[in-house]
Amino acid sequence: MRTLTGQAVPDAGDIEVLGLSMPARSKEIRARCGVVPQVDNLDDELTVAENLEVSARLYGIPRGARPSAIARGLALATLEDRPDDIAEHLSGGMRRRLLIARGLMHRPELVLLDEPTVGLDPQVRQQLWSQIGLIRAEGATVVLTTHYIEEAERLSDEVAIMHQGRIVAQGPPDELIADLVGETVYEVWGSPATLTEVAARARAAALTARHVGTSVAVLGIERLDVRTDGGLRAEDLGPGRRRAATLEDVFVVLTGEELT
Repeated sequence: MRTLTGQAVPDAGDIEVLGLSMPARSKEIRARCGVVPQVDNLDDELTVAENLEVSARLYGIPRGARPSAIARGLALATLEDRPDDIAEHLSGGMRRRLLIARGLMHRPELVLLDEPTVGLDPQVRQQLWSQIGLIRAEGATVVLTTHYIEEAERLSDEVAIMHQGRIVAQGPPDELIADLVGETVYEVWGSPATLTEVAARARAAALTARHVGTSVAVLGIERLDVRTDGGLRAEDLGPGRRRAATLEDVFVVLTGEELT
């Protein structure tokens, strides 16, 4: 994110953003991009509208077009009824919405969102997901970094999974899930000894099994469903439930690490 926005210069390689070379043409690039940082950097002493006004000036929006741009920002943040509220008095969710609106009010072609929902409660996160959907519907490209795997799976046309600084898989979420873990997971709960036995039986049947807290998830269980030789069945592993495989399963398979 820092190299894409010109805040850091790469040691090697070339970077192009919207067909323009970075950092040589960084000013032009920034004018066509919207950036929403992870760190809240609103001006607490200014009102909601004044924060948007400052951004409008920085993005070079002409004076005559600023009122409509600010109105657009207020609508994006769903803060139309609070333009004169001091930013310091806004709730965490309101502040995050204003941060996103501030980066979108000039209708950028590329939007960079750096963990925009970190630390937010589920309701506010879903509101921001709706905002991201609106951005995409308007034709902008969105680059989103997140530690919430569900968020990446739900919002992305294409994901890149990174581990120890390198991309280990890239593609549409549905394709990654189907190719790397299968369609269905069978999850079994029980004592530590039971879970160890379930995992061993699954691996003996050439299936991938991983511990998930107090359960074991057996991946690609549909492979057992098509067997006709009377061999191991999913239900033979123990009382459990079937669920659809997720991008989180892919992450664990690729990296060997559980999410915390």
